[in-house]
Amino acid sequence: MTKLQFKATQESLLGWYETDARNSLPWRKTSDIYHIYLSEIMLQQTQVSRVASEYYPKFLQKFPTLSALSKASLEEVFSLWSGLGYYRRAKNLHSTAQLCPEGLPDTPKDLLKLPGIGRYTASAICSFGYKQSVSVVDTNIARVLARFFAEKDAKEKELWSLADKFLNTKNPTEHNLALMDLGAMVCMPKNPDCDSCPLSKECLGKENPDLYYKKKSKVYVDKELHFGMCVKENSFATVKSQEGMYKDMLKLPSLEAHRYEDACLGDFKHSVTHFRLKVFVYLVDEVQEDVTWVNMQDIDTAPISSLTQKALKLYKESLV
Repeated sequence: MTKLQFKATQESLLGWYETDARNSLPWRKTSDIYHIYLSEIMLQQTQVSRVASEYYPKFLQKFPTLSALSKASLEEVFSLWSGLGYYRRAKNLHSTAQLCPEGLPDTPKDLLKLPGIGRYTASAICSFGYKQSVSVVDTNIARVLARFFAEKDAKEKELWSLADKFLNTKNPTEHNLALMDLGAMVCMPKNPDCDSCPLSKECLGKENPDLYYKKKSKVYVDKELHFGMCVKENSFATVKSQEGMYKDMLKLPSLEAHRYEDACLGDFKHSVTHFRLKVFVYLVDEVQEDVTWVNMQDIDTAPISSLTQKALKLYKESLV
């Protein structure tokens, strides 16, 4: 590809960004570094629509600044994160706020020192927030680059190198956002819309896009969990999780299933990370642990996971 073709392709991408990209997203309308950082953390493993319409505005209403977030308890943060899943993100967000209450660093090197910030997030903050001329590579951008340059089975290092090669240094922020949206809206994993793609003219992989993108099948581990529902005076017993993905959150007490078979309220399925869970809930009179009692009216603000919320729903349905 000649320099002229290269420049024309970059300009075509920016033209598409101006008219067709997701420019109405709230974090695209702010220069607040913390707000941009928050959106990047929330968007990991979560649909854009859910973040934009519910979690992002609600979180910022409660914690509008890093300083405000740094002064909150972890339980308060978890309560607003409830339903988003992957709660380690919330814990890392809170830890970072405590380390940097007055503002985030402005270099990838320093950002990488903070909890939960990897190469992508550090680059995104510098590009989208600080408007620096740095490349960004997420899943969507990686797919676009692999197809555009016809790189089969490209490793992460190679994809970042391609991103650097293709970066529009005059408009780096818009360029990166355009590539991201292109992967999400046009150059999709299945059935990419090559006819609508602004990169189609020079794309080396458009004749066989599937050749340059192979989504790995997710392998699940089946597991059973057993929890006890102990209710007194409209409050239910919880214990603080000491490990795993729900560490520091409140959960229902775990039980030895064989002792409570006659008290089973039912079961439900729940998938999280690489686990495919079958969860059983039992009605019990006592819990042999130190517990925290949570009022049923406080479910929406308590630091409990969506899994625990499903268990509570099962309990309420059993009362009907």
